[in-house]
Amino acid sequence: MPQRSIAGRGVNALGFGAMCLSHAYGVIPTPVAGREVLAAALDLGADHIDTAALYGGGRNETLVGEVLKGRRHEVFLASKCGVSTPEGARDINGRPERLRATCEASLKRLQTEHIDLYYLHRWDKTIPIEESVGALGELVREGKIGAIGLSEVSAATLGRAHREYPIAAVQTEYSLWTRNPEIAVLEACKERGVAFVAFSPVGRGFLAGGVRHNRFGDSDFRRTMPRFNDDEAFARNLKWFAAFEALARRAGVTSAQLALAWVLSRGDHVHVIPGTTRIDHLRENMATPEIAAGILAEAEDIVSARNVVGARYSPVSQAEVDTEEFEQV
Repeated sequence: MPQRSIAGRGVNALGFGAMCLSHAYGVIPTPVAGREVLAAALDLGADHIDTAALYGGGRNETLVGEVLKGRRHEVFLASKCGVSTPEGARDINGRPERLRATCEASLKRLQTEHIDLYYLHRWDKTIPIEESVGALGELVREGKIGAIGLSEVSAATLGRAHREYPIAAVQTEYSLWTRNPEIAVLEACKERGVAFVAFSPVGRGFLAGGVRHNRFGDSDFRRTMPRFNDDEAFARNLKWFAAFEALARRAGVTSAQLALAWVLSRGDHVHVIPGTTRIDHLRENMATPEIAAGILAEAEDIVSARNVVGARYSPVSQAEVDTEEFEQV
């Protein structure tokens, strides 16, 4: 796996998103099982670990802190603020005093004196982005964080923020079936020397073949997403997925590896942070090989805008992000 730069540090281009160990998808593993998965990720070479104050109401940061104790030097650690209280309850608030309080609480849960990359998880649109980023800049100067990131923002907002204080990374959903970053922000990051960190690079499990039905538990937030909860959309997406899965078999890789390799091929500034609760899937992800350009082009043709059905977010969730959207036809 190639090394790529983020916030001035070389890391494995394929990191680990720890969210699912405490939050959002399916059955949440026990803390013991979660710690085992995260430790295995470190052992397999995932040296970029991503968490957030929101995940599990703070429990995810606590879990990460427990595993990193004694191994902190091995890891480029990223967390997030601005979408939760210091205790981890959901509340979008980008005011400087809230960001500072959340950071202090995160440092305690993570058992560290320094977070390498600290994202504004969502831009609070009632607060100028410059005000929130300026507050994070103060945390950099104090040594509490190493660099500033933004999550789910547009190229225009990135530009405004970057003029206030250098932005090291933008984290946004990006995969074969979510191509919004290609409208503007992917190139905007490249032009400014900003790392682009793709979350959900295997389509929230769909592109890995891990979602064969759309009946989710109450705590699984895919039940709110049109691509999953709309029966017609889900059925139509399953039809093209069969061709994608067959292409992966022909290439001698898994469908998850094909999805990850495609995202990684989009530029040397692109990183991926897939998450999983299973060590066998973790090994599979970390073994993702380079895949021939012709195969990647076929994958892109199968999982195209003309085939993917359904919006990625509900209207309520969509209103909370700042990413560019394709025109509806």
